[in-house]
Amino acid sequence: MYLWRPMLDKILKLFLGDTSKRTLSEINPIIDSVKAAERELENISDQALRAETEGFRQRLRTASEVQIAERDLLKIQADSEVDVDAKDALYRQIDAIDQEVLAQEERILIELLPRAFAVLRETARRLNNGPLRLPATDWDREMAAKIDALELEGDTAVWKNQWLAAGNSIAWNMVHYDVQLFGGVVLHKGRIAEMATGEGKTLVATLPVYLNALSGRGVHLVTVNDYLSKRDSEWMGPLYQFHGLSVDCIDKHRPNTEARRKAYLADITFGTNNEFGFDYLRDNMAREAAELVQRGHHYAIVDEVDSVLIDDARTPLIISGPTPNGDKQEFDSLKGFVVSLIAQQKSVAQDALAQAKELLANGDKTQGGFQLLRSHRALPKNKALIKFLSEDGNKALLQKTEGLYLQDQGKEMKKIDEALYFTIEEKHNQVNLTNLGLGFLADQTATDFFVLPVISVELDLIEKANSNVAERAAKKEQLLREYRAKSERIHSMNQLLKAYTLFEKDVEYVVMDQKVKIVDEQTGRIMDGRRYSDGLHQAIEAKEGVTIEAATQTYATITLQNYFRMYHKLSGMTGTAETEAGEFWEIYKLEVTVIPQNKDSQRQDRNDLVFKTKREKYNAVIDEIEKLRDAGRPVLVGTTSVEISELLSRTLNIRKVPHQVLNAKLHQKEADIVAEAGRPKTVTIATNMAGRGTDIKLTPEAKEAGGLAIIGTERHDSRRVDRQLRGRSGRQGDPGSSQFFVSLEDNLMRLFGSERIAGLMDRMGHKEGDMIEHSMVTKSIERAQKKVEENNFGSRKRLLEYDDVMNAQRSGIYRRRRNALSGERLALDLANSIYDSAESLVAGTKPSRDYAAYELGCFESFAMPAAVDAASFERLSANELSQKTYSAAQAAYRSKCDRIAEQAFPVLSNVLRDQGAQFQNIMVPFTDGVRSIQIPTNLQQGVDSRGQSLIQDLEKAMVLNLIDDHWKEHLRNMDDLRQNVQGAVYEQKDPLLVYKHESFKLFKDMVDEMNSSILGFLFRAGLPQEDPNQAPMRQASAARTRPVEQLTTSGPGADDSQAEASRGSAPRAAAPKQTPAVSSKKYGRNDQVTIVNLMTGEQKQVKFKVAEPLLAQGWQMLG
Repeated sequence: MYLWRPMLDKILKLFLGDTSKRTLSEINPIIDSVKAAERELENISDQALRAETEGFRQRLRTASEVQIAERDLLKIQADSEVDVDAKDALYRQIDAIDQEVLAQEERILIELLPRAFAVLRETARRLNNGPLRLPATDWDREMAAKIDALELEGDTAVWKNQWLAAGNSIAWNMVHYDVQLFGGVVLHKGRIAEMATGEGKTLVATLPVYLNALSGRGVHLVTVNDYLSKRDSEWMGPLYQFHGLSVDCIDKHRPNTEARRKAYLADITFGTNNEFGFDYLRDNMAREAAELVQRGHHYAIVDEVDSVLIDDARTPLIISGPTPNGDKQEFDSLKGFVVSLIAQQKSVAQDALAQAKELLANGDKTQGGFQLLRSHRALPKNKALIKFLSEDGNKALLQKTEGLYLQDQGKEMKKIDEALYFTIEEKHNQVNLTNLGLGFLADQTATDFFVLPVISVELDLIEKANSNVAERAAKKEQLLREYRAKSERIHSMNQLLKAYTLFEKDVEYVVMDQKVKIVDEQTGRIMDGRRYSDGLHQAIEAKEGVTIEAATQTYATITLQNYFRMYHKLSGMTGTAETEAGEFWEIYKLEVTVIPQNKDSQRQDRNDLVFKTKREKYNAVIDEIEKLRDAGRPVLVGTTSVEISELLSRTLNIRKVPHQVLNAKLHQKEADIVAEAGRPKTVTIATNMAGRGTDIKLTPEAKEAGGLAIIGTERHDSRRVDRQLRGRSGRQGDPGSSQFFVSLEDNLMRLFGSERIAGLMDRMGHKEGDMIEHSMVTKSIERAQKKVEENNFGSRKRLLEYDDVMNAQRSGIYRRRRNALSGERLALDLANSIYDSAESLVAGTKPSRDYAAYELGCFESFAMPAAVDAASFERLSANELSQKTYSAAQAAYRSKCDRIAEQAFPVLSNVLRDQGAQFQNIMVPFTDGVRSIQIPTNLQQGVDSRGQSLIQDLEKAMVLNLIDDHWKEHLRNMDDLRQNVQGAVYEQKDPLLVYKHESFKLFKDMVDEMNSSILGFLFRAGLPQEDPNQAPMRQASAARTRPVEQLTTSGPGADDSQAEASRGSAPRAAAPKQTPAVSSKKYGRNDQVTIVNLMTGEQKQVKFKVAEPLLAQGWQMLG
C-alpha cells in the first residue's frame, strides 16, 4: 500500500498537474492587480492612505445594509410573535439572510483584495522609511494612551516606526515580498500556505488579517504558545491600529473577565489554540448571556498549523472537576502483582534470548528465530535484545520469522505467545494478558479475580432460576456490580503493564516536583496540565511512587479538530504541511499550497549515515560536532528525547566542548538559548522542534564559516518533524547543511526499518564503526516514516470518530443552552419538547388502546386532563392524537403562564413604585409543590411586560439548571462507556460501533429525562401562597454567583500560567453578590435554620450543624 502511493502521486501530477503550481498560476493575475493598485497609492498622503480603509468598510456596510435592516425587522417580529410555527418560520428567514450576507461579504472582499493588500503593503513600506504623520482623530488620542508606537504632537498624530514588542524594542524594517503576497491570497482563500523557515509567515498573515477584519466580524490569529501570541499582537498591532482596527490578545487577560470579553470584541484577536477552545467550553457553562466572552467563529488563521491541528489534536480539551469516589483506585494494590508478573516475563525473555543465541551459534536458524521472536514479543525494549539484534543477520532473521508467524491473520503466533505472561504490540501501543498470565495472577489471588463473567450466559441463568422478581433483580444488580468491578480491575492491570513496559521515564514523561509530567513527543516541551487518559497517568504515578491524584470527571470537552471546524473560514501557515496534506483535506477540507521561497535555499541536505549500534552512532555525532565547531560553524543537534540530549551533553562535557541544552526540563530558557544559537562555534542541543516560532539568525562570521549545521541524532517517526529540524538552517538564502545519523537500534528502524538495510550491511561485511551512506538508504528510511505517519493518522482519526459522536450531541445541547441564555428561541425549544413528550405519550398508549394510561400521562407530563375523550382516543390516528395533545398542552401552559403573570404584575408594580429607587432586580420564589426555586427578574421589565418577562426568566433558569445537571451526568456516563467498550475487542466487536450504538441510547434517554424534568416543573410551577410574616419577593443583585468548584483545564501544551488561570475557579467569575436577607444571628449546633442555594434557589430547613459545611458550597442562611 505504502510503496505505490508515491508512484500514484507522480502519475496524478503528470496528468492533472501540481496543485500548488496550478494555484499559484491562478493567483498571478491578482498579484499583478495588487502591484497596479500600489502604484496608484505611492503619492497620496498618509491621511488619504488611512481613508482607504474607511472606504473599504463603508462599501461592506452599504452592500448589506438592506438585508441587515430586513433581518432586524424580522427579529422584532419574531420576538413579539406568539404562534410557535410562525416564530419558527421567521427565524428560518433570519438564518437565510445571515447566510446571504456572509456570501455577499466574501464576494466583495475578493473584489477589494488587490487594493486592500496594496494599502497594507504601502503602509509597511512607509513605516520602513520613517514615521507616518496625519491630523489626530479621536481614535489616535485613544491609542496614544495605550501604545508607545504613537505619540501626539499638538493636533498631529505621529505613528513611529519603533515600538516595544514582548518587552523588546523593535524597529520596523519589513515590506512584503511578492511571494508573501502569494501567501496572503492563499490564506484568504481558506487554504494552508507552506512557507519555508525565515520566509516571514507573521508578516504574510497581516494581509488576510487586515482584509477580513474590515467586516468587523472578528479575525482570530491562533499561535502555539502565549509568548508568540503576545509578541505578535504587539509587533504587528500598530500596522492594523494605524488603519483604525482594534487589536487585542486573550492571553494577556485572565479567563472569565470583562477584559477577555473585550479582547474578543476587537477586530483582530490573538491567542493560543488552547485558550480559544477553553473559552468556547467556558461559554457553554455560563449562566448569564453577559458572561459570554466569544462572539462567534468567523475567520481564523492558525500559525504553525501542523503543530496545532495535527500534533495537538491528539489530546482533547477538557474542563474537569471532582467526581464521586474519584480518590478510590486499585493501582497501588495491583502494583505488586504487576511487578511480579514482569519479573516472570523478564525471566522468560532472557531464557528465550539465551536459547536463541545458543541455537543460532549451532546453525539452527528455524528454532533460533522462534526463540528470538519470543524474546522480542516478551520485552521488545530489552537492551540485551536490542544489542543482539544489531549483530550480523539477527535483525533480518527476526523480521523474517515474524512475517512467517503473522501469516493467516497471525494464527500461528499463539505458538510464540504460549510461554508468555503477556504480549506487547509495540507498534500499536498495546499490552494484553495471556492465559498463562491470568493463571499466574489467579494463583496469587483467586481463580476468578481477573476473569470477567459472561453477561449473556449469567443473565440467562438468572432468568431461568425459580425465584421471584425481586430476587432476580437483586442478582442482576449484583452481577453487574461484579462485572464493573472486574472490568475496572482488568483495565487497571493493563494500564499498569503499559506504564511499566511501554512508557520510559525521561522519554515519554519526566518526574518533577513529585509529579509525573508528559513530554510532547513532537516538540520536546513539558505539557503542564495534561494527563494521560483512561487511568494511564495514575498507573505511571503508581509506578514512580509519587502521589496518585484523584480521578476527575469531565464537565465539558471538545477536540481541536471539532473546535476549528466550527469556523466559517479557516486557514493556516507553517513550514511543514505538505507531508500531511491528505489529513488536512480529509479532516478539515484544507488544501495545502507550497509558496516559493524569496531566495533559493543554499542548504546542503546530505544523505543519512546509518550505523549498526547507537554507541557507534553517538561517537560519530560527537566527532562531527567537534569537526564542525573547529571550522567555526554554529551547530544545532536535534534529539528525540530528554534522555538522549542529556547523554550527549555529558559526553560533550567530558570532551570539554561548550554547549547549551534545550529540552523539556529547560524550556523556560528557550528564548535565550535560541538567540545565541547562530553565533560561530556555538553548539546547541535541542529536543525535536524546540524553539519553534523563533528564527535562528546567523552572524556574518557564522555565514562566512558555512552557516548553521544541523545534526539529527535519530530519524523521527514523522518526516514533517525532520523537515522542521532541517528548516532551522538555510533561512533566506543563508548557507548551511543538514545530516541525520541513524542506527539499526533506533525505535523507527527497530519497528519499521527495512529488512533490506539490515541484510545489506551484513552482506557488505560492515565492522564496528563502519556506516553506509546512499540516497536509496535515505529513501528507504522515509518509506518507514510514511508507515508510521499512516498509523498516527489512523489513531488521530479514531479519536475524532469518537468525538464526532460526542460532537453531534454537544452541538444539540449547546444550541439549546445558547437559546436559553439569549431567550430568542427558547419558546421554540420548549414547544419541541412538548411535542416530543406528547408524541412519546401517544406512542406508548395508542397501540395498546390504553386510554387510562393516556389520561394518566396527560396529568403526569402536562398537569392537565386528557386532551380528548375515550371515543376520540379510539377514533383518531396516532399523528392526529399527538397534534391534539400538543395543542392542548400548549394552551394549558400559556393559560397557566398568563395566570402567573397576572398574579405577579400587581406585586411587581408595588415593589417598583415603593422600592424601585433602591434596587433593579428582585428574587421571585416559585414552587411546583415539591421543591422551591428563586428566580431573579428585572423589576422594570417585569412591569413593562405585565409580568411576562418573569415567565421568560423562570423558563430560562430552569432550562439552564436542568440542562447542566443532566449533561454533566451524561458526560460521566459517556466517559464510563468509552472505557467499558474497549473490552468489546475480546468479543470480536468493533468498540467504536458499540460506542455509537450505546451512546445514542444514552443520549436519547438523557434528553427524554431532561425534557420530562423541565416540563414537569414548568407545568406545575407557581407563586407560593404569601406568608404574612415574610415578603414573597426579595432583593437580588444584577450579577449572580455560582458555587466555587475545583475545576481544571487540560489540553495539549497547557503551561503553568494557563493552568493556574483556569484552576480553582468556577466557569465564570462574577462580582460579589449582595445576598438576600442573610442572617447574622448566632446559632447553636442543633438549632433549626433555613438555607438557600444561591445557584438554584432551592431551600432546606436543617439543623445548623448540617448547614455549616453547606455554607462553604454556595448556600446561604436566611433570616
